[in-house]
Amino acid sequence: MRILKSPSLAVAALALLAVAALVVPHFLKSYGLYLLTYWLIYVMATMGLNLIVGYAGQKSLGHGAFFGIGAYAAALLLKAGISFWLALPAAMLLCFVAGLLIGFPALRVKMVYLAFATLGFNEVISLVFRNEEWLTGGTFGLSDIARPSLFGWSLDGARAYYHLVLVLTVLGFLLLRGILRSPWGKAFTALRDNPIRAESLGVNIQAYTLLAFAIGSAYAGAAGVLFGSLVQFIEPAPFSVQTSIMMYLMVVVGGAGYLAGPIIGSIIGVLAPEWLRFVEGWYLFVFGALVIALMVWLPGGIASIPDRLRERRKSKAASAARTAAAVANKLSKEVAA
Repeated sequence: MRILKSPSLAVAALALLAVAALVVPHFLKSYGLYLLTYWLIYVMATMGLNLIVGYAGQKSLGHGAFFGIGAYAAALLLKAGISFWLALPAAMLLCFVAGLLIGFPALRVKMVYLAFATLGFNEVISLVFRNEEWLTGGTFGLSDIARPSLFGWSLDGARAYYHLVLVLTVLGFLLLRGILRSPWGKAFTALRDNPIRAESLGVNIQAYTLLAFAIGSAYAGAAGVLFGSLVQFIEPAPFSVQTSIMMYLMVVVGGAGYLAGPIIGSIIGVLAPEWLRFVEGWYLFVFGALVIALMVWLPGGIASIPDRLRERRKSKAASAARTAAAVANKLSKEVAA
């Protein structure tokens, strides 16, 4: 399991991020709080996708569908008078089961073919959201989605809701970290690195493939629930194939297979476009160019930078050692002569 491979660097980075997450919101207005909450929701969603892509080694372009399933399921339950604290696990359970079902194609198709299969699933779900007006409201969507309260304390305010999402995202991070440190995590990475060898060592690759999809989908469902209560109105557009592709991009740019990858990637995908608004009509071009540059120079993602620097230092040290050994060998021969 990798957060950033250096423990001290990982602890320092996470501590700095935690302090920023607690302090910065007090200096922001409502739109700034909205953006930070939106970023945390995408961190939650992409943590699940990172499990599927970065740790289990599967290719999924359907994560936006589970994001939407969670949002619509919770919205319908909330509008029926069900408590948020019951709607959240119910939506996650629904997405867990849906993830198990969509995981079955992964047992028969791999790589780009699996990506196409999950992309098709996302398109089907988008059509259901758009056309089944009796259930989803169609293009008119569902409005007046309530925010929760906790022990009588309303979380309707922007700052209060931000702190709720922050706490749930941290809990999701710690849960995923625990999973990846368990035998399950070792089985996922073995499945990613070499499925044939993993099976020869007794890893049930079918079961762990399905489990990766199910857990990852539950994370997306939780993010969808939080998203619905954040915007308090949902319609099909935020759950399209484009959303799935953006989530995949966030994982890859941040660093697939690194716990910090979704955190960094979501900053690039959610906050960077806002920071580039000053270039007006060119911001999509600039954003796309930055992403391409990152993929060319950092194919392992931004979170891989410490590993690349460490490998470079090791390579230089090994090269220096070889040079010193060659010089010493040459000198010994000259002395012997």
